[in-house]
Amino acid sequence: MTFANIIDHDRQKKILRLALQNQRLAHAYLFEGPEGIGKKLMALALARALFCDDGEGCGECPACRKVDHLNHPDLHLVMAEGAQIKIDQIRKLQQDISLRPLEAKVKICLIDCAEALNPAASNALLKTLEEPLPGTLLILLSAKPEMLLDTIRSRCQRLRFNRLSRNRLAGILERRLGLSEAEALVMAALSNGSFKQAFGENRELYLEQRKKLINSLISLSSGSIFPLFELAQQLADDKERLAEILDIFQSFYRDLLLLLHGRPNSELVNIDLRETLYAQARNERVSGLLKKLECLDLARLHLQRNVNRQLAMEAMLMAMTAA
Repeated sequence: MTFANIIDHDRQKKILRLALQNQRLAHAYLFEGPEGIGKKLMALALARALFCDDGEGCGECPACRKVDHLNHPDLHLVMAEGAQIKIDQIRKLQQDISLRPLEAKVKICLIDCAEALNPAASNALLKTLEEPLPGTLLILLSAKPEMLLDTIRSRCQRLRFNRLSRNRLAGILERRLGLSEAEALVMAALSNGSFKQAFGENRELYLEQRKKLINSLISLSSGSIFPLFELAQQLADDKERLAEILDIFQSFYRDLLLLLHGRPNSELVNIDLRETLYAQARNERVSGLLKKLECLDLARLHLQRNVNRQLAMEAMLMAMTAA
């Protein structure tokens, strides 16, 4: 992956290219922004440029191929083990970077999901940032930089990465996945500007199952106990995609709110379900929709606290049908 292959993020590319050309790279960077928008790709493109035999990140030389396969001896990748990055991992990293590079002129340390650093690991990393070793570059990637120590953030050059616009991502999806305009707009909106989600495993969920899930939801009523329990069980069983399903429900209620406020169709997420939206909007009130959105937020909170998923879904659906 080269800078030229990365879509958008032109300002970040310019900053890094100038630093490379002038040999003025910082000793540590913090690439911050939402998940799945290209932070890691940018970090690997920078590693390619630094390790490449011709200094351009050609993609053909042995060094570039090793970066692509994440097996370059001077590229060190640290990721969470379970839910945390632990102090033993940082100590191992410190030991590795204390040695001279094996093939390149510099060692690059890439810490993915840096917000997962536990307190001990954070303090250990801080020592490395305060006393950087020559010939070493640290790149921290984080979707939640506010969770990092202030002292860690202050010792890194920060580069902010933003989501792609809905229309920009939709155009890319149309071309690369062969989607219709409506499908691409739905995928782009539900992916929230994230390449990782848009090109990931959720295509069927967003384009096919979404319609069935929404129909199952709006068909519930306060007296439909058995269908409610069945839907709650279905949601609870789909553990890996439950967060995305709740996002789908949220997008539907958001669309209804927009319609009740007279907003144009161009602002809708579920643009391909306009008939369903208009029909449902006649049965909804703003106060009820706001309560349903609150139910979704509360359900997310319960799931974060490891409340029983089945009970959390049943409570959410009961409250939503009563709203």
